[in-house]
Amino acid sequence: MDDIIKDCIAPDRNPRKPDIELPKGSVDTHVHIFDQKYKLSPGRGYNPPDSTLADLDHLHEVLGIDRVVFTQPSVYGTDNSAILDGMMSRNDKVANTARAVVAVDGDVKESELEKFESLGVRGIRLNTDNKGGMPVDMRDIGELAEKIKDFGWHFEFLFPGKDILELMPTFKSLSIPMSIGHFAYQPATSGIDALGFQALLELVKDGNTWIKISGANRVSETDLPPYDDVKPMAQKLIDAAPERIMWGTDWPHPNKYEVNPNDGDLVNAFGEWVNDEAMRKKIMTDNPGEFYRF
Repeated sequence: MDDIIKDCIAPDRNPRKPDIELPKGSVDTHVHIFDQKYKLSPGRGYNPPDSTLADLDHLHEVLGIDRVVFTQPSVYGTDNSAILDGMMSRNDKVANTARAVVAVDGDVKESELEKFESLGVRGIRLNTDNKGGMPVDMRDIGELAEKIKDFGWHFEFLFPGKDILELMPTFKSLSIPMSIGHFAYQPATSGIDALGFQALLELVKDGNTWIKISGANRVSETDLPPYDDVKPMAQKLIDAAPERIMWGTDWPHPNKYEVNPNDGDLVNAFGEWVNDEAMRKKIMTDNPGEFYRF
């Protein structure tokens, strides 16, 4: 039974217009593309919902989002074709509106990195939370960091929330910037005084870590809104380092099997966490604009 690859549920196909208007130039820093024309990795941990670039374009039109960062999902391994095609298509329509974070093997060549950079890639994803998402041994990431350092790239980490304390020495030893999505999977029910969340705050304050306050449905006590229990975490992170906080939809919410939120509700949650217009602009446009070099 453990070898059965489960089918994820689809995202809500009818996104609602949010109650707030996002700042011009807003960036969705965390999306994936799942299209049947791309071959899935046999080592994947789930079967994703069909979620195409056309679906994403419709979503962003409804939400009022102008720019995007495509993040490599584990189900494609190191074949980045889906997100690269999505990024290039977006940039062909409107220049410099899309970026990507890829997955690579440890022996990736400099010529490959140079090509990625020219296309708009800005980092490498290291995902220990999903089967097939970690093609590089954690002991070897220092060597990989040296390869991408001169490009100004970063590592994007995804890991089980409980692992943060064990990983702290690795994070603190990095010679390049890093980002962490989905509140580092710190459960909202544990509160802001929990050791895991305090470790996350420490990373942010140290100045080398950018946090995506994305995936509220993944860390809240409930899958659906309101996400009131997530609000204290979001505000604490913003207070700690407002210049290193970003936001993303996590569309189409893969690796979920019971229910998915409406993305309009996720934007509304952000609006409840951040009611200052200047701070909304900082998180939605300025911070990701600088980090991903739009």
